[in-house]
Amino acid sequence: MCADMFEETWLTKPYAEIVDIAGRNGSILMVPVGSLEQHGRHLPTGTDTILATAAARAGTDRLDDDVPVLLAPPIWAGYSPHHLPFGGTITVEHDTFIDTITDIVDSAANSGFDAVTFVNGHGGNKSLLSTAVSVAGGEHPEMELSTFLYLDLLGSDVEDIKQSDVPGVHGGELETSLMLSIRPDLVDEDSVSTTPQHEPYDRAGADLLNGGPVTVYRSFDEYTETGTLGEPAAASAATGERTLELVGEEIATVLESIHEHVRTIDS
Repeated sequence: MCADMFEETWLTKPYAEIVDIAGRNGSILMVPVGSLEQHGRHLPTGTDTILATAAARAGTDRLDDDVPVLLAPPIWAGYSPHHLPFGGTITVEHDTFIDTITDIVDSAANSGFDAVTFVNGHGGNKSLLSTAVSVAGGEHPEMELSTFLYLDLLGSDVEDIKQSDVPGVHGGELETSLMLSIRPDLVDEDSVSTTPQHEPYDRAGADLLNGGPVTVYRSFDEYTETGTLGEPAAASAATGERTLELVGEEIATVLESIHEHVRTIDS
């Protein structure tokens, strides 16, 4: 993982400094959430965790100093049972995942934070994070709780960024490009494989970023023999840098909005 992944996070600060940040009006704790699962033969198993953390940091780096935000170390274990057939995957049960998220919110509330936002890097976490935020929100109505998949923030810009029309995100062009831009040493470009994501139901959507109203469960080995979906051969560091720039700008905007909203409520 990135050498600076834990710099200037909760992990490196004494408790008094954390309490000071949390006590400022409109304070936000941002928690990257990833997974430890196979990402094809060319990317590391920690891809989702590495990229969620990089996206979160790109957002905080664009904020003014008057926005009190603290970045937590990432949650590296996600909900990934559909990746188990390939090996190299660690997953947790859905209730364990939800309990972990709600416990983190409890602890953040105890320290005095006004808001917690979870920056998600793994599609399999989406529904569970939404549920966990709803549960924790009911227990902490005084806090502003939110979650988002960082790539979803690209919206329609994703079509302008991608060089390939091959559907599929897992280990595909965007994730590979992002890894090439921040940790090229962890990308084995000689082992990339192209596997378009194929959905037999039109209303199920093309891929993670182009979903439809129908949700269908399948083990990941039903989609691909190598664990990759999409066209990683089209990836480039330039595409990754542009993607991270846009994601960072969007995350900063989200955080600024949360800060202003919470500060207005508290005042």
